[in-house]
Amino acid sequence: MAHLVSLDNTVHRQVRVDKGRVEAAGAALNMVPVVLSEFLKLVVQYPIAFTKDKDTGRFACVALFGFHDSENLFVDAGRWDAIYVPLQVSRQPFFLGKAPDGEHFVVCIDTGHASIGHDGEPIFDADGLETPCLEEAKGRLAELLNGEAPTRQFIDMLVEFKLLLPMQLEITFENGDTTSVQGLYTIDDARLAQLDGEAVATLHAQGFLAPAYTMLASLGHVYAMIDRRNKRLARAA
Repeated sequence: MAHLVSLDNTVHRQVRVDKGRVEAAGAALNMVPVVLSEFLKLVVQYPIAFTKDKDTGRFACVALFGFHDSENLFVDAGRWDAIYVPLQVSRQPFFLGKAPDGEHFVVCIDTGHASIGHDGEPIFDADGLETPCLEEAKGRLAELLNGEAPTRQFIDMLVEFKLLLPMQLEITFENGDTTSVQGLYTIDDARLAQLDGEAVATLHAQGFLAPAYTMLASLGHVYAMIDRRNKRLARAA
């Protein structure tokens, strides 16, 4: 269970973070939320899709790692087998929390995270100054925070133009196993192609046309994921 506390350069001076264990902790994630600034890195290997919150009806952008809950086809023997590790994974065990004034953010650490121990990289030096390890983590947290608003605007505009539709994946693996992936959404490429000039210009002016096509292009990685699972099933057999 996560135990988040505000980061303190005295209390946490001896804390070390094992980056290998950060990656291993992502082995049970079959998807994570992502922001627009990651798209050009994600599209190299991951399908990017949308999920819909059952309670609020709001959509979120996600990178897909597996076809089942707790299945991550990009973590092998505890190590991330990919060129890029999404920010929601690589920023662990750090989080952003609201300061007591309710307006500012403070960096928090999950003291119960598996990556924290006596091994790994220190986050403060002997004088209590931030090390490169912590500086990099804070950079990832800042990118996530700064990416929330444009990603929300991107989704809202796609919804406004009625460009989202459900995805249904029916997959048969080489060993005969079948699976059906539900609950994901993608961009309606046919409707996108039929938008009038004004709508296309609006999407382009907001910087949302390119990421829309990036998401569509990323779906080809579903086939690479099927291949990864086929290889795992073959090894298990």
